[in-house]
Amino acid sequence: MNKLSDPADSEHGAAIYSDRVLKIYDRWVLGFSNDYAWKCPTNAVLLPFFRQHLSANHLDVGVGSGYYLAHSSDKPGQKVTLLDLNDNSLRAAGSRIAHLQPTLVRDDVLQPSGALGDKRFDSISLFYLLHCLPGNMAEKARTVFSTLGPHLVPGGVLYGATILGDEARHNWIGRRLMKLYNRKGIFGNRHDTQASLQSALAEHFAKVAVWRVGKVALFRAEMP
Repeated sequence: MNKLSDPADSEHGAAIYSDRVLKIYDRWVLGFSNDYAWKCPTNAVLLPFFRQHLSANHLDVGVGSGYYLAHSSDKPGQKVTLLDLNDNSLRAAGSRIAHLQPTLVRDDVLQPSGALGDKRFDSISLFYLLHCLPGNMAEKARTVFSTLGPHLVPGGVLYGATILGDEARHNWIGRRLMKLYNRKGIFGNRHDTQASLQSALAEHFAKVAVWRVGKVALFRAEMP
């Protein structure tokens, strides 16, 4: 069976986010790992990028601990929808931005159930989602973008960041983490490339930009 057709595969990357893991997520992933393994600092690069494109009507996909929204969501009348396959992440992120009364949606971007209905957003973020999904970049990105694209308004922006695979030439810390995470199914990114990400985005969006900081590809795409 093709990996993308098996719902259980999507759950491997999501299952790691237990309540215990979420308590150390900010320090381990957004702190140590981003600084020393992936060489893409959260506060200097990722958080400003997240804030730059955050709209007043936003969908965050693959919510993690809710860190980015908790440090960004100060717009008057901010509306936020959180979409994730993991109930723990939804609860943790939702409680962290409870003052915004976010809408919580449990769904799988590779096997969408239609839980978003006909909702449309001015911005959609995918920070550290793609590298947690199974399959090669061409397949999984194509599925994700075809799922989310219709939920953007004209002129809306989809943006995010993903850790690249072996082509990034990781340092010794990164290599160890990559080997461990891919073996356990937490990551599915050994063969993810910047070029394949750019190609998948270009299939679905009018204006596309992909660039690299350290071992991480940042991307931005707009609907016509």
